[in-house]
Amino acid sequence: MGWFGTAGDGAGDASLHVVSIRRAVDDKAVGAGFVLGGETVLTCAHVVNAALGRTMLDPRAPGLTEIVVEVHDGEASSQRYFARVAHWIAPRARDGGPVRPGDDEWLGDLAVLRVDGPAGGLSAGPRRAAMTVGQEVEACHGSGVEATFAVLTVRRLNGSRAYLDGAPTGMAVGPGYSGSPLWCETEKAVVGLVVAHFMPPVDRATGAPRPPSTQDLARRSWAAPWQRVEAELRPLGVLDSVTPEPPDPDDHAFLLLVQAIEDVFPSASGRVEGAKRLARACGVPHGSDVTPPTPEEFAEFLLTHPRALAALAGNLRRDAPRDADRVLAAGALSRTPLLLSPREYVALRKHLRAMEPEVLARIPEAIRAALPHLAALPGADTVEALLNHLEALPGDGRAGDGEPRVPALLRAMEYVGALCASALRPQLRLWADGVAQRLGIPRAAIGERRSDAQDWVRALRARSARVRVLIQVTRAGRDRHQMRIWCDEGAGPRQVSTDSITSHSASEAAREVLRVLDSLTPPAEDERPPLVEVLVDRSGLNLPVDEWTARDPEALVPGVLGVEFPLVVHCPELLRRHGRFLAHWRSRWSRLDSGKTFVVSASMDRDAIYSRLVNQLDTVRVCVDVPPGSRDGIVQTCLALGIPVVVWDRGRDGTSHTVRYTAQIATPELPDGVRDYRASAKANPPDFPGRPVLAWADADRTVPRLHLIEPQESA
Repeated sequence: MGWFGTAGDGAGDASLHVVSIRRAVDDKAVGAGFVLGGETVLTCAHVVNAALGRTMLDPRAPGLTEIVVEVHDGEASSQRYFARVAHWIAPRARDGGPVRPGDDEWLGDLAVLRVDGPAGGLSAGPRRAAMTVGQEVEACHGSGVEATFAVLTVRRLNGSRAYLDGAPTGMAVGPGYSGSPLWCETEKAVVGLVVAHFMPPVDRATGAPRPPSTQDLARRSWAAPWQRVEAELRPLGVLDSVTPEPPDPDDHAFLLLVQAIEDVFPSASGRVEGAKRLARACGVPHGSDVTPPTPEEFAEFLLTHPRALAALAGNLRRDAPRDADRVLAAGALSRTPLLLSPREYVALRKHLRAMEPEVLARIPEAIRAALPHLAALPGADTVEALLNHLEALPGDGRAGDGEPRVPALLRAMEYVGALCASALRPQLRLWADGVAQRLGIPRAAIGERRSDAQDWVRALRARSARVRVLIQVTRAGRDRHQMRIWCDEGAGPRQVSTDSITSHSASEAAREVLRVLDSLTPPAEDERPPLVEVLVDRSGLNLPVDEWTARDPEALVPGVLGVEFPLVVHCPELLRRHGRFLAHWRSRWSRLDSGKTFVVSASMDRDAIYSRLVNQLDTVRVCVDVPPGSRDGIVQTCLALGIPVVVWDRGRDGTSHTVRYTAQIATPELPDGVRDYRASAKANPPDFPGRPVLAWADADRTVPRLHLIEPQESA
């Protein structure tokens, strides 16, 4: 151990590394995990599903749901904390599709949890190393009980999975071992994690175990080797943040910090006291009370513990503000240090836990409003991934001469705080003021961002969110369709239909949608009919859902969906096909009121459209006026480029009456304008011959996580 210790590294007992994942309803340990570092725990996605009472291989991300984790310290004591999923890598078949019933092997199946732990963070995670054939490893039950260790040998390794055989005596891997780290004593490292066990066969008729046979497979498990885990996590940036590489001795940030430490702590006693105070703030053991760390050791700790630099700046700010500015400036040259100190981070987590669920669900919306030109965000916009990403970003681009810029995270949290109830809002503001003070940011700069956030909330209230119904439609044979339906009254989508297997005719589907629409109670002050948003894959963009009619002999009116309600289509598959264009989509949507319209004529091909639109961020709307042959490809190109509003006519092969008609309608009014057209076409087809389609991708409203291929439940 160096002067600054890292608890847990190199421990020889596998059970010391096990984190228990517990089911809240009965406190049962459903599986295991282990600390990656900082505030993160790695486990299997199916262990999280078990903790939440879901089917084992449910691919849906859990969202904001909290999970109970128990961290053991090896001294017969443990602490329980709440955690949320920061990164979700769903179980998947080899072809990338859902895992089907009867499958006993799959890929993916990883979850990184962000833990609301102690101020100094969790104990450092174990060292990790590559798995190799022949290694003897130990696994433990999710309870963390030391006596549950099972000894296994790696028998075969094919890159994506490893097969392990258990010793003939001792504990056998079974339910509750999933997610356990595989500890290799020889390597003094974790070399993978348990995924599943091949259980003895059962009688198909009764479900009871069959009588034992010498032909049965005995004590074989399969695991995710660390090589595969690393390949899944590395693109997400998880490993870079929890286990930074030691700095290069010639690294500029390292050299500047070494010099700063020598100047800030010129005496040995002063450096001892400063280092001890920093170690306590970061929750790590420290070395001698007499002999200080060398300046090089001190600087290396600042560049390997992600929150150490912020903690040191906080310790220096009151009595030596120039020294605080100096170490912050040097640390800014490295990608490792994060914005918040351990104490600031824990305080933010506490505030997030106290937030109303509807505010938590709107955090991505608030971040987009606060930082409209931010590059595409990772992690499918999960709150945990978003906030983690923002911590590593520089300022928001506005500062006076010589003043530090306001960090992106602080600006975003001002927007989040503006959405909160009055009881929590002042606490968030006090938190932001404290961080700003520690960074040396003037109060006026934070006040300006706070005012921007209040203006945004006032604008939101002025244009209250429209009630909408979302329908995921997939084909299920000739003229048959499967559906999922959600309602969104402004607080985010809530699923109102659970049957996604039954197929419907167009008339049956229309009746089901109208039944949901009839059950809604729009706000008294909003006379607008609900918006119907049809979620489709790329092959369903021309489905005539707007023409679906509820044929019911007992009804007095026919019930045509697109005539009674503004109906738009949305294709998340195309929108997110190329992540580099998501920022373009959000930027265009922010200009919806003032952005330009571009009309695609028959003389343009897809390459020309790409060249014209790829960086033309003031174009928010495209009207496609071409024959059917090339039309669909052009529409899909526009949607993939992040154009939020695309209009076309799915029925005509000449100059489109739809395009001419909608050219007179302001972009924000298009959903209602297209509905008026459809109503006129129903009443007077000769004068309104078009069959308009409006693709509408609202960047301010969330869309549920979709599975365009129906996921299958797995036992």
